[in-house]
Amino acid sequence: MEDISCAASYTAAGPYPEIRAEGKNQRYGQAILSNIGGGVSEMGAVARYLYGRVTQGGRPEVAECLGHIAMVEMHHLSIFSELARQLGEDPRLWSPFRGGRRYWTPEYLSYPRRLEQLLRYAIDEERAAIRKYRQQALWIKDKNVVENLNRIVEDEEVHAEILICLLKSYCTGL
Repeated sequence: MEDISCAASYTAAGPYPEIRAEGKNQRYGQAILSNIGGGVSEMGAVARYLYGRVTQGGRPEVAECLGHIAMVEMHHLSIFSELARQLGEDPRLWSPFRGGRRYWTPEYLSYPRRLEQLLRYAIDEERAAIRKYRQQALWIKDKNVVENLNRIVEDEEVHAEILICLLKSYCTGL
C-alpha cells in the first residue's frame, strides 16, 4: 500500500456563506437547477465518486478519498437545492431543457474502471464545474448566490488538486 497524503481536507479553508437568495428569480433559479441535475452537476459528481469508491475498493486510500469527496459534493447539492428553492424553483434532480425540464440521468456519466481513466475523467469534470460556476458568478447579480458559487468553486479546486495528486501517486509514467 502506498502512503499518500493527498488530502489534509476535502474542502477549502473557511466557512460557507449563508444560504439566502435575495428573492425569487427564475433565470437565476434555472441556472442553479442545472447545477443540481444537469449534465455537469453535483448529482453527477456524487454518482461519479460513489461509483469510483466502489470500483476502487482494492485501493483503500483512493476509495476513501473518493468517498470523502462524494460527501462534500452532497453538501454542494444541498446548498444548490436550497438556493433553487429560494429562487422560486422546484429543486428536483432536473434542469431546464428546450423550454421544459430534463431529469438527471446516470447516462450523463462515463464509467471508467481503470484508475487512470477514472481520475482523468473526474479531473475533467471538476474543471468543467469550475468553469460553469465561475461563468454563472459573472452574470448572476444576487450577492449571496454568487458567494455560494465562489465558495463551491474553491472546494472543486481542492478536489481537482486531490485527484491530480492521486493520479501522480498511483498511475505510473506520469
